[in-house]
Amino acid sequence: MGYLLLAIICSSSIAIIFKFSETNNLNRYAVTTMNYFTAFIVSLILSIVEGNIILQGYDNFFYEFKDVVLKGNGLFSPSSSFIWAIIVGIFAGVFFFLSFVYYQISVKKNNVGLAGTFAKLGILVPMSFSIILWREFPTYIQWIGIILSLISIIIVNISFKKNQIKDIHINLILLFLFGGFAEFSNKIFQKYAISEYKSIFLFFVFFIAFIISLIMTLRRKKKVSKVDLITGILVGIPNLFSSFFLILALNHMKTSVVFPIYSAGSIIIITLVGTLFLGEKLERKEIIAIFMTIVALILINL
Repeated sequence: MGYLLLAIICSSSIAIIFKFSETNNLNRYAVTTMNYFTAFIVSLILSIVEGNIILQGYDNFFYEFKDVVLKGNGLFSPSSSFIWAIIVGIFAGVFFFLSFVYYQISVKKNNVGLAGTFAKLGILVPMSFSIILWREFPTYIQWIGIILSLISIIIVNISFKKNQIKDIHINLILLFLFGGFAEFSNKIFQKYAISEYKSIFLFFVFFIAFIISLIMTLRRKKKVSKVDLITGILVGIPNLFSSFFLILALNHMKTSVVFPIYSAGSIIIITLVGTLFLGEKLERKEIIAIFMTIVALILINL
């Protein structure tokens, strides 16, 4: 339970730190760049310590790809899992970068509660693809959760002011989609590769995201301050360790217990901090949507 609590705190702190950076008009891409630099350095160290860097035995990857991915026979071998971590990690890095950028934008244009809620709703994307690709059909209770979550999205987007519809649709919906595809990348890796190569996968995810973010930072030619760099480090640490502690929690507790508490707990903490300490006020429809999302995520993860 201690690992799960640490995962929730790490996950919640990301949105809260983003609120600080956006409120103080920091260099968004510099913060993101330093965040991913910190994350990929730590994941590289973990990969070296775990001894999972393989420099040979790649000849059978394409043969294994046919059997493992196309025919669904077991998992990749260690060397092929290493290659799979690189391939999926590259694509995942793009979605991780985009989801982080829109996380920051959503925190600024909406509030930390709604941004955190839509970030967690991304779980619907891998669930949808799991139904299509692997016939992993939800239970009746999970279907109720899916319907509730879709209703909550609709509720948030209902407004009589046209400009609000446009803003919410662009920022929160893209956060939901990009975050969802990032989660789906995790699913794709875990579905076919040996779990011990998670650190290699995370290294390439964060390294690719770092490269993209660095290019965007240099292109914008906006001044980078010490506060930008420090804030990026402060985001990068919980960004990496939220997944790290979540994996440790899953080693000691049932998945059906971990994910509902992790999702709902993160949203509750983010919303409470935003309301009590950051001076944010939620509309009635937003409170209803957040409550429905918490219930939905619990049902989906049962």
